[in-house]
Amino acid sequence: MRLQRLWLGDFRSYAAAVLEPAPGLTAIVGANGQGKSNLLEAVAWLATLASFRGAPDHALVRVGAAEAVVRAEVVGDAPVHRVAPLPAAPGDGVGAEPDEAVASGRVVLLEALIRANGRDQVLVNRQKLRRARDLLGSVRVTVFSPDDLALVKGGPGERRRLLDDALVALAIKHDALRGDLDRVLRQRGTLLRQAGGRATVEVTATLDVWDAKLAELGEATGRARAALVDRLQPAASTAYDQVATASAHVTLGYDPPWRRHDGGLAGALEAGRTEDLRRGVSTVGPHRDELELAVDGMPARTHASQGEQRSLALALRLATHAVVTDVTGSSPILLLDDVFSELDPARSHALLEHLPPGQALLTTAGPLPEGATPGLVVRVEGGDLLEDDGLGGGRVHGAGRQGAGVEGAGVEGVGLAGLGLAGGRVHGAGVEGAGAGPVAATVDDGEAGAGAA
Repeated sequence: MRLQRLWLGDFRSYAAAVLEPAPGLTAIVGANGQGKSNLLEAVAWLATLASFRGAPDHALVRVGAAEAVVRAEVVGDAPVHRVAPLPAAPGDGVGAEPDEAVASGRVVLLEALIRANGRDQVLVNRQKLRRARDLLGSVRVTVFSPDDLALVKGGPGERRRLLDDALVALAIKHDALRGDLDRVLRQRGTLLRQAGGRATVEVTATLDVWDAKLAELGEATGRARAALVDRLQPAASTAYDQVATASAHVTLGYDPPWRRHDGGLAGALEAGRTEDLRRGVSTVGPHRDELELAVDGMPARTHASQGEQRSLALALRLATHAVVTDVTGSSPILLLDDVFSELDPARSHALLEHLPPGQALLTTAGPLPEGATPGLVVRVEGGDLLEDDGLGGGRVHGAGRQGAGVEGAGVEGVGLAGLGLAGGRVHGAGVEGAGAGPVAATVDDGEAGAGAA
């Protein structure tokens, strides 16, 4: 999977910009606060309809503008053999679903209008997006950011999210499963709070209904997570050894207590009902699962060094990237945000040496590690994109302020253009054909799923 071209209009710090990344590695350089991460954020938003930085949509619209436009052309990989067999029974596990847009090598056109107020609108190949879930699979990304240290140092929720996001990237059905599970947990939680600790006949009967649904959905979630962890284990171990520049025994463990209960989740829910009523919350289920991480037999969260924790966090992202590539037959776009700030020089060099095949975009405020050979270097200065000549320079062309080439976005910004360099280009927003055109599909904010691994 490859990002062929990205247009931005009134997105974050960009009045208007167009980027054509290299097929391999594109390095986006510049001082802090210039807008480097904003480019990666725009790409990831099109995959998930959410900011990987946790920002609300209105924060993505440039100050003073009413709406932002993000438009991209994504090319699917040519057909490849899926080296990973489809596991588990039908409906379970992590098996990928057919994805014609990805497998056929066709160009997918994604257009989004992000409003400061009101619902966002999205088109896929000029067709209305009926629901956010229909976007999943059109573009897949793997994102690493400095905040990913929380995958190791943070609470269990961060690691559950890692697994569930990867499952959605593997097969769209997991987005529906996650949504249904969240809905049942909310309904059961509401009932427990309203019961006030009293197990009346009505409360008991209603709990029986929700527990049956929770058991069904929770067991399916547990099976999928367990199958995924089995796949991630060898990939994470390999990635860690490569990035850390030293071998260590890395283990991933997923064995929640309810899966060991004789009666499964249904039995665990029955056994915990009295406590649930007393506390007014669901104390048992996949929403409390833990993915246990260890380095050389010791818990990584409490015993690993800072360098080991950073290496492990990056290894987890690279492992999910590898599994998604193997299962779907298409490599996600790898987005590495300020990755070198989290790694020492040896680990930085090792990461570049072992980058997975496919397209990668990385940002850095410092110099690129020695030996780095990106296909394109883009320098960001004050919201302007400049092709870097390797000496900190660049050229700007076509800086017209009117008609920024993003139709319907109301953009009045500085257009930029540069010369082609090793398979990637930066253009001014006045490039012919860069207009986003009418964007008319309303997205239901409550249905956005994750396409990020």
